[in-house]
Amino acid sequence: MQIEMLYYPQAVREDMGPTATIPYSHYWTFNHEENHDNFAGADHLDFDYQLSGMESELVSGADSKYNIDDIIQSRTAHDVRMRDAVTNTGWPLVQPFEAAPLRAGSVVLYSHNTFHRGNHRRDDWRTWQDNPRFMWRFWLYRTTDPVSAGSAPPAEVHWNSPGMDPLTNIDLSEAGEDITVVWRYHHYWMKTGQTPPPRPGISVISPEERKKEADRLFAQLHAKYDEAEPARIGAAYKLASMGDTALAVRLMGQALYDDRESVRRAATYGLIAVGPDATNTFLEATTSPVKWVRKGGVYALGDASPLNDEVLQAVITRLRTDPSVYIRSVAAGTLGCLGRRAIGTSVGESLVPACLNALVQSLSREENRLCMSRAQGRSIKFVRPTDDCDVCEGNGIDYGLARFEPVRSAVRENALWSIVILCSHGTKIIGSALESTVVALKEVIREDKNVICVGFAMDALNRLANLRPEDEEALPLVIDLQKNLPKILEESPMQSWEALVRGGLNAGKLSDYQLPSQ
Repeated sequence: MQIEMLYYPQAVREDMGPTATIPYSHYWTFNHEENHDNFAGADHLDFDYQLSGMESELVSGADSKYNIDDIIQSRTAHDVRMRDAVTNTGWPLVQPFEAAPLRAGSVVLYSHNTFHRGNHRRDDWRTWQDNPRFMWRFWLYRTTDPVSAGSAPPAEVHWNSPGMDPLTNIDLSEAGEDITVVWRYHHYWMKTGQTPPPRPGISVISPEERKKEADRLFAQLHAKYDEAEPARIGAAYKLASMGDTALAVRLMGQALYDDRESVRRAATYGLIAVGPDATNTFLEATTSPVKWVRKGGVYALGDASPLNDEVLQAVITRLRTDPSVYIRSVAAGTLGCLGRRAIGTSVGESLVPACLNALVQSLSREENRLCMSRAQGRSIKFVRPTDDCDVCEGNGIDYGLARFEPVRSAVRENALWSIVILCSHGTKIIGSALESTVVALKEVIREDKNVICVGFAMDALNRLANLRPEDEEALPLVIDLQKNLPKILEESPMQSWEALVRGGLNAGKLSDYQLPSQ
């Protein structure tokens, strides 16, 4: 689960173009992997908006072609087109929502997968210079898995009458079973870290009725077109919770190899909802000659499976040898998720050092590349895969500092993201991998041209120095790291102080750091 947090240091009025979101859209998406569409987000609700050049047109401001009243009342062609794009999805519950008005110091939290986009201002453009609108954007992710707070499972929630959403005024009573079955799973997982029991009432039906229902859901899983995305996802979660794990795994395991990306996506989510019992299906998928099936398998191992020798070797093999940058990057992220779950459940905890070793070794193999938008001379939304990289790795930025370059590496960044997670639990868990991890992180901080990699490495090293269980004694290597951490961090011309303080750095000692002049 990944959350985006937007922090607004100044007040934001409704006419200042607040961030536009589509609540409840994070459960569904469009096909984007096979098409190499780089952002399965708000732009893809109406991609011709990009192709026609409409995105580059000024909606408001001195050079706007629109009448001021139309701008103020959100009646411009741009406004109408975006509203229609949301409605035309055919998805339940979704409607545009602007987070405003906001007091200075407000934060907005939403799932990273929620469709969202920038917006245009509707106030007097002549006041913009004296009344700027800006925000700080944070990406939040789990370093620990949820664990049950007690022996009793959480009570079953009655999802059939949730009422009105008090924030968005969306009527949640319109949510059908294809939606509430998804809510049920995620609510239970967030409370326990486990898959929920079969749906209420499903256990009383006969085997014949269950088989008939499974066949119906399997057909629904193959429903066509974008507007059927909620139906496909709902069918997958219903199969996962119908009380016959073997039948669910067999049917969705078959769908995992379907030619259609939308069917494979739903099957992957459903198999993850089954939980550890789907592990063998995922392991087999990681050896498929079809790239997209391998990707689904290695991704799902990170979301659902226990860390054991077979799972570990399957993921490490993909990280070491897969010809796809995309799959290697997914494998790097999966190692962090597997290790996080092992630490939370104590199942496979002894293999966490092996996860770290594999991640550290990948840093010596993987290279940064000039970001695709620069290399191809086009918008990041239109870059295409190359012989060197089959996935969009994002825009590059150097912040105007000679030390950095506009380069990216999906594998290196995901590997370091996973290292941050595994370095958040003390050094006892890390064991024999501690020294090599510290050496690798220091090297990234000192030499890497990718500012994102440097940020992750700082975060991980800081956590090693400052985060550990209360009953864990600091090792000599950690004591030395604490002593030299200021000098190490100063080897970079910039530091992410917020993340470092959140990772255990003493905020009261920031004045001790001698930062280089820029």
